[in-house]
Amino acid sequence: MASPPESRPPRSQGHHPPQDHSHVHIHDPESQKRLLNRLSRIEGHIRGIKTMVEENRACPEVLVQVAAVRGALDKVARIILDEHLTECVARAANAGDIEMELAELKAALDQFL
Repeated sequence: MASPPESRPPRSQGHHPPQDHSHVHIHDPESQKRLLNRLSRIEGHIRGIKTMVEENRACPEVLVQVAAVRGALDKVARIILDEHLTECVARAANAGDIEMELAELKAALDQFL
């Protein structure tokens, strides 16, 4: 009797395993708190859009709300990128680790853009 094939959980599209960082990203706790608050508001906004769809609200109304969420996510991305450039890249440059940091940033931007 043949043994069953190994089952692996399917990888979701867009999911990438964490990279093996030889350096640590340390973020200001207050900044992290602000980002988490923004993301919580976005999460609530998305639940609101889901409710709109469930209630068969007019498509233009839903699209306006989707655009608002996209804008809010773009703002979060800009904040993260700004912090990364001013904190993480600067720290890597001071530590003499700039090439790896820039390579990671370029790879992330390739996926983001």
